[in-house]
Amino acid sequence: MIIDAHQHFWQFDPVRDAWITDSMQRIRRNFLPADLAPVLASNGVEGCIAVQADQSPAETAFLLNLAEKNSMIKGVVGWVDLRADDISAQLEQYSQHSLIKGFRHVVQGEPDNRFILGEAFCRGVKALARFGLTYDILVYPKQLPAVEEFVLKFPDQRLIIDHLAKPDIKSKAFDTWAAHMNKIAQSPNVYCKVSGMVTEADWENWKPSDFRPYLETVLQAFGPERLVYGSDWPVCLVAATYQEVKQLVTDFISPLSASEQAGIMGDNAITFYQL
Repeated sequence: MIIDAHQHFWQFDPVRDAWITDSMQRIRRNFLPADLAPVLASNGVEGCIAVQADQSPAETAFLLNLAEKNSMIKGVVGWVDLRADDISAQLEQYSQHSLIKGFRHVVQGEPDNRFILGEAFCRGVKALARFGLTYDILVYPKQLPAVEEFVLKFPDQRLIIDHLAKPDIKSKAFDTWAAHMNKIAQSPNVYCKVSGMVTEADWENWKPSDFRPYLETVLQAFGPERLVYGSDWPVCLVAATYQEVKQLVTDFISPLSASEQAGIMGDNAITFYQL
C-alpha cells in the first residue's frame, strides 16, 4: 500500500493563510478531498495523512471532520497548544478519536531558534507518549542545533522530521545541514519524511540531480526503514506536479530492494503513525 504521509487541506482565507504569498498564486484557492482523490488514484496512492497548516483547534477539528467522511485519509496530524497547562486533559480528549495520530507545531515560524526546547513546550511533547501520539518536527536548518538536543530528551517518543528539515536546495547549502541530520538520525526513534523538496529548490528550473545529495544523506543516515514518502500537496504545486514529486522519490529509491521501497512508500508510515 502506498501512503502519502504528508499533505494538506484548506479553505483558502487570505488573512489566516497569509503564508501563501502572491508568488504562490497556484495554491491561493481551496484544496479539499475532492481535489486530491483523483490525483491519488491516478498515481496509485491508496491513502494519505492530513497534516495541519493552521495553528488552531479549529484546524484539527476541520481535518478530523474531513477524515471521518473520506476513507482515503488514514490519519490526521493536528495542532494543539502543547504549552497549555491542561495539555494532558486535551490530549486525553483527542486520543478518543482513532484518526488523530499526532500533532505538529510550526516551529519554523518561531523567531526563537531554540523554541522547541522551551520548558512548557517540552512538557507537552512528553505528554504525547502517554497517549500513543506522534510529533512532527517542522524546522529550518538554522533550528537543527536545537533539534539535536530536543530528540535526546525524548528517546521513547515517536518523532519525525518534515521535509528533510528544509535544506536550502536552491543555494546548494549542504554541509552544515548534513552534519546535523547525521547526528539527529543517531536517535533510533526519529524518522524523516522525504517530502517538501521541490519548494526548497528553484521552482522553475530544478532538475532531479539537485536533490540527490540530500536524498543520499538521509538514506544513509536514517536507513530505508526510517524514511517516509510524502508529497506536501498542494504546496508542492508551486514547483511541480504530484506525479513529478512522487517520481523523484521512486526513481531515487529504485535500486533498493522491493521491501525497502515498499517501506519508504507506505509501510514505514503505517508503522510510524500506527495506521
